[in-house]
Formats: sequence, structure tokens, C-alpha cells
Amino acid sequence: MSSITGQVLLREPPRVLQLLAYVNGTIIETIPQQGVVVETTCSLVQGIFGIGGETSGEIVMAVKGPDEALTAGHFTSAMKDKVVVGGSFLSAEAMTQAKAVGVAGLVVGGIHDEDLRALLGYDLGVAITGTEQVGFTLILTEGFGTIPMAAKTFKLLSSHVGQKASISGATQIRAGVIRPEIIIPQEHTSSKRAAQSQREGIRLGDPVRIIRDPMFGRIGEVSALPSGLTKIPTESEVRVLEVKFADGKKAVIPRTNIEVIEGA
Repeated sequence: MSSITGQVLLREPPRVLQLLAYVNGTIIETIPQQGVVVETTCSLVQGIFGIGGETSGEIVMAVKGPDEALTAGHFTSAMKDKVVVGGSFLSAEAMTQAKAVGVAGLVVGGIHDEDLRALLGYDLGVAITGTEQVGFTLILTEGFGTIPMAAKTFKLLSSHVGQKASISGATQIRAGVIRPEIIIPQEHTSSKRAAQSQREGIRLGDPVRIIRDPMFGRIGEVSALPSGLTKIPTESEVRVLEVKFADGKKAVIPRTNIEVIEGA
């Protein structure tokens, strides 16, 4: 009770809250009065951009190929609470239908920025995303526009149909980069096997995606790995690699401007 205002505050006894973990796994550490650390062996896909918070659901493939657009006609009532995977594009009509069906999440190659603006009702700035309330979590694996999903990404997701995936659309493109993600826990994979599957560095023939303009979203394979520094148009000297595209053309790209597309 305040002796100045006479205000009296009553506080109920504390209650234990049961919170669901983001992913299935094993508790490897407890943080007193705060939480736990959960470890899991999983398949991981990182997207380019996303909106919406953490959610989970079984993976459903709505299209037959990575270059097929996800339309309103692909959605059925059986997709309620599922993570629905499309191909190259997601239209505004498809997003409306997805919301009506009640899907947990959508994973596609790309969308038009004006459709995203219409979905949100405002323009996104450069701040972190992930708190949007649009009825589902959305993850773009390639970027904005009609862009076929990378074949390896599509194949990886297809191989886990029916399995539970944990997804988050949280994205931050400035310092402290955060990427939207799809985590698919592997219940019967040993830690020894997982350690053996880890790789180091970039290799010739690796499929890569360019993640900076002016070739943002393009996919090719590594055709050369120069060991020395190379001067780029900004006059900086950086480590680069040569990327060969499907049409046979090649480009020299700073290594920090690409990401390796890893399969299962």
C-alpha cells in the first residue's frame, strides 16, 4: 500500500506455465529460473525472407515441381494446420485461400512485393520481421517475383512429407542477420552420423544462390575458386568465386554474396 496515494496492489501467487519448445529434441542444459537448451539433429532450410512467428505442422507438398506456382486451387481442407510447400510463386488469391483453410505456414520460391504489402496492409521497413499476425507464417526461399524454388530445396522438403516441421518467418537483413528457417527434426539419426555429414568450405560444382543485387536470387554452380584476392567494381579486394549458370554464362561473385545450397 502506498502511503502517498493510498493505492493498494494485490498480487496472486505465481503459477507454473507450461510452454511448448520450438523444436523436438533433447534437453542438454537447464538455465535456472529461465529455461532450457534443446538440441536436435535435423534438416535445416533457410529462406531469403519471411513474416510471421514460430509455428509447426506436418509438411505437405501442394505442387509437383519447383517451377509450378501455388494457386488457390491447390488448397484443400486437409491442409489445415499444415506447412504447405509450393513452387515458384504465390498469388494474393492463394494467400487468401490459405488463410481461409487455416494452414500453419507457407513455403514458396517468391511472391510479388505488392501482394505482400496488401497482405500486411503497410510497407515493411528494415526492422526485424516475425511479429506479423496474418493467419500463417510465410517463408520465401528465393526472393521477390516468380522464381522457381531451388531443386535441392524442393527435393529436401519433398523427402520429409508427413513429418513435423518447425518454422519461423523472423527476418533481419541488417547487422545481426536473422534468416527465416524450416527445421525438420530427425528422430532416428545418431549424432555420429550427423557429425560425419557436416562439410567444410565451398567446393567446385557446389550449387549456390546469389544473395545480393544485381543478380539476387540466381542459382548456379561453382566453376572456379581463385585463391587470391580480386579487385571488384567498388575497388575493394575480396575473395571471389566463379559461378556458372544454367544458360552457360559465368560471373565472378564475392564469396560473401553467395550461399551454398545443401541437400539432404
